[in-house]
Amino acid sequence: MDVPAANSALSFNPSVPSRSNADFAVVGGGLIGRLIAWRLAGAGARVALYEQGDAAGRSAAAWVAAAMLAPLAEAASAELLITELGAASLEAWPALLAELPAPVFFQRNGTLVVWHPSDRAEATIFTSRLRVNAPASLLRGGLEPLSGAPLLAAEPALGGRFQQGFLLPNEGQLDNRQLLAAVAEGLAERRVETHWNTRVEGAELDTLPAGIVIDCRGLGAKTDWRGLRGIRGEVARVHAPGIGLSRPVRLLHPRYPLYIAPKQDDLYVIGATEIEGEDMSPISVRSSLELLSAAFSIHPGFGEARILELSTQCRPTLPDHRPLVRLASNRTIRVNGLYRHGYMLAPEVSRAAVEMALAHADGAFSGTDSAGAGSFEQWACASRWPALFARDADVLQPT
Repeated sequence: MDVPAANSALSFNPSVPSRSNADFAVVGGGLIGRLIAWRLAGAGARVALYEQGDAAGRSAAAWVAAAMLAPLAEAASAELLITELGAASLEAWPALLAELPAPVFFQRNGTLVVWHPSDRAEATIFTSRLRVNAPASLLRGGLEPLSGAPLLAAEPALGGRFQQGFLLPNEGQLDNRQLLAAVAEGLAERRVETHWNTRVEGAELDTLPAGIVIDCRGLGAKTDWRGLRGIRGEVARVHAPGIGLSRPVRLLHPRYPLYIAPKQDDLYVIGATEIEGEDMSPISVRSSLELLSAAFSIHPGFGEARILELSTQCRPTLPDHRPLVRLASNRTIRVNGLYRHGYMLAPEVSRAAVEMALAHADGAFSGTDSAGAGSFEQWACASRWPALFARDADVLQPT
């Protein structure tokens, strides 16, 4: 699954120099928009970024996340394309983080999956789904059944509270908020023209002074994406000294599937809920009780934890739950639909978007056939992830 040579070099070399203020305008400075702008600037392009929120990213869906890099665990509910993108992105994260000007907490200590004895049927369902949805390369050496002493040795903090579990040793996590801040510093370092607290509506995209516009507005782009919708997520952030979990823990449960991701300085991110709809109101009492009660069932020490935040956000989701990089007009590319997998997929999706943007700026899609379409389809098919790319039917048609 190596990247073809034609698409492997991220360098800006347009066939026709831009007469605009920027070569690329990226609209939407959440996780994916920041990474695309940062990577384009690293390729030598002049880039402007427009974001309705602040540099910290507090208004982005990426602000409310556990940032678990768990392609095998996610195979319990995600298709093969997502798990393959996630596996490739997990391998790419260390090199990407090493280029940033500020440190970001990154851990690759695996994921522990546990369940209470009354829910052992969930473990059978979990493994069955993994064997269907996960690539063989992830399953080999990536799923270790544990019980008794080996389970206690893998996660002593659980104190023998669970009889059985699975260790997924190859998975990882990072700190989402540290990453957003580090990429913001990286944008400044690479001289990206940033416009924080600047909202750009759909009709305004065509007026931006740039050669190519890349729309990364998430749910802000609903009017331009058929079927785009929000999936509400709710998480708690707590400070719990003395628990000492060494890796993310997932609890299998028919009603309250839960994850607990330990970060630095005894900070834990706890999440479970996934609700259809774009309600951005505060978390409900019921959801709060379910989250915190399930965490308490994993370790009673969470009963003494201090609640720092109870947060909600909506993740932009397309009908097939896949991300898409779409050539929407002769100067507009749209990137959307990362759903709940933003951090897990971001390195590969951002790289794919940058590859398309650079190729388009270089005139690679002009084509020689009557519609100019052949070169786009050929380019996409030669890429590492052809399923990520699409173009609107009327783009590249002769005028």
